[in-house]
Amino acid sequence: MADTPVDPLLRAESSSQRATFLELFLDLVFVFALTRVSQRLVEDFTTGQRILLSEAGQTLVLFLALWLIWASTAWVTSALEPEAFPVQGVVVITVVCSMVVAVALPRGFGERALIFAVAYLAVQFGRLGFFLFATRGRTATADPAAPRRVLFWSALTAVPWLVGGLVDESVLRGVLWTVAITVDYLGFALGWPTPRLGRSQYGEQPFAGEHLAERYQQFLLIALGELILVTGVTFSGGGGAFTPDRTSALGLALLTTVLLWRIYFYRAGHVLPIAIIRARNPTRLGLSIAYTHLIMIAGIVLTGVGYELTITHPFGHVVPSWLITILGGPALFLAGRAGFEFQVFGRVSRPRVAGLVLLGAVVPAMVRLPLLAVAGTAAGVLLGVALSDLRRSRGQAPEQPAPPI
Repeated sequence: MADTPVDPLLRAESSSQRATFLELFLDLVFVFALTRVSQRLVEDFTTGQRILLSEAGQTLVLFLALWLIWASTAWVTSALEPEAFPVQGVVVITVVCSMVVAVALPRGFGERALIFAVAYLAVQFGRLGFFLFATRGRTATADPAAPRRVLFWSALTAVPWLVGGLVDESVLRGVLWTVAITVDYLGFALGWPTPRLGRSQYGEQPFAGEHLAERYQQFLLIALGELILVTGVTFSGGGGAFTPDRTSALGLALLTTVLLWRIYFYRAGHVLPIAIIRARNPTRLGLSIAYTHLIMIAGIVLTGVGYELTITHPFGHVVPSWLITILGGPALFLAGRAGFEFQVFGRVSRPRVAGLVLLGAVVPAMVRLPLLAVAGTAAGVLLGVALSDLRRSRGQAPEQPAPPI
């Protein structure tokens, strides 16, 4: 990156790598958005058990739409100058529309389906339209055709999003929206290949690697904050009684939150900015890391739902499907974290794989235990992974990033 780019919208080397206050303001919206995902998941697992798979699949589609909004915004502010007026306008529009998306999310497959679809499309078209208007069509010289590519793909998926919001049949809506979000992700991953315009060459685009890494770190902390918020509200909402069973469940939730934080930041999460800078293809690595963080954040949200159920019914009978949240949440986090470890160091993390296998192995024994015991088992597995990391770090020089990309 040149220190003084040809286009003032492009980041210069002297530009701050820290997230702007406006970006942090956007994150506040997503704290609320993640609580709406948790609310919907709790309903999925406590009502209509016969259609759990369908309901959970719907929630996944809505969650994927949320993550794509945030990830694409982080990409824009890492490639362009976040203090520039057109870029700030993009973030402001994302804030407003994302709030509508979050409000509509709990009933996003029901009576608020059309609102959700329109708000999601407003993010895509609204910020792109504002950017083109504010720049008078003179886009960043690094990839001048990029806005037209994104516009083409957004128009391609607008039809299934809108039709899905209008139809009354939830199954058809699910099919249409699954196709739409899949195409949206493919476009983002492939660089929006468009007839006559080609595709965006991610490896040739300058971007702020440290800034992007910090944004991923911040969103994962947002997810951990949402876990604390959900469990705290659940505990206080039940009368706030500090009975031994409820207090134990809350204590396990806090312990799990600390362990998830520790497992993430040791050591890959801590050196992520260095890993992106040292990568052979920093842009490609930054893009691929979005997907492992998606998996980890989904695991954290699912873990929060599990603790919401545990605090409410600490010694209640285990509904088999609830094991998906209590054990599946940490397992999903460890799966994403193992992939993340490979992206940063080019090797497989044995403790995380072992923890993942152990969480799967204990499932048959957990069916007859109370929820508090199941949550304690999951926390014990995470504690074992964290202690393994601690033993490995003693007497050894800190491992340096060696990304395979």
